[in-house]
Amino acid sequence: MLLGGTGYTVVTVQDADRDAGRPAWRFPKAVTDEKPAEAHKTGLGSLLLPYGESSGYGRGPDMGEFGSDAELSGRQATELRKESIKGLPRSQRRQLEREIDRQRIKGVAMRSYLGTASPGSSFDGDKLFVVDVVLSQMGSRGAVRSVATAQQDFFDALRVFRKGPKIEGHKNAQCFLPPTDADEKLDMMVCSAYEGDILISATATGTKSLDKKGVAELLRKQLDLVSDPGEAV
Repeated sequence: MLLGGTGYTVVTVQDADRDAGRPAWRFPKAVTDEKPAEAHKTGLGSLLLPYGESSGYGRGPDMGEFGSDAELSGRQATELRKESIKGLPRSQRRQLEREIDRQRIKGVAMRSYLGTASPGSSFDGDKLFVVDVVLSQMGSRGAVRSVATAQQDFFDALRVFRKGPKIEGHKNAQCFLPPTDADEKLDMMVCSAYEGDILISATATGTKSLDKKGVAELLRKQLDLVSDPGEAV
């Protein structure tokens, strides 16, 4: 798992429960009912899409040691980001640590979702996708814009990533797709966006071909909820 970098994205491609010789994951059983504790969440966690019938998405696999649904305080998130770069040369590490401190992370909420390409259909492993969503609240809107722009510029600069679908109603959101590889059995899409002082990162994985429109719809619902917390999902 990678937690850190220019943005704040949880990437679980390398952690997916899969067999090297098989083209499909062993997905967890779909969860259709919301947990009582989830329905009463407050703070940053309350801005995450709920599981169950109200959103149409089930509980996804664990995101490493964080489980499928977790919140971190600003101090925990800052320490974790610094821990993730401890292997860098000292000069680079100190520069990044100063940048992390300037962002003044207030908290992080993350949740893993299981979706299906066909709304209302049975959970068929060949049609499913997993999306890890991370909300990071920072000390200012300027810091959020800076991180989101840096993350998007990073993918643009590599010139190997393809542009993903646009997110309806959210011009600050961008999605990217990895280079086309005929031998790769899995597909992936990485997205980032911001609303106010919250950075939203999403990483989607699934078998080929990933339902990019379905992932974009999940992200749209999530961004709608962050931009208007009172809006029904």
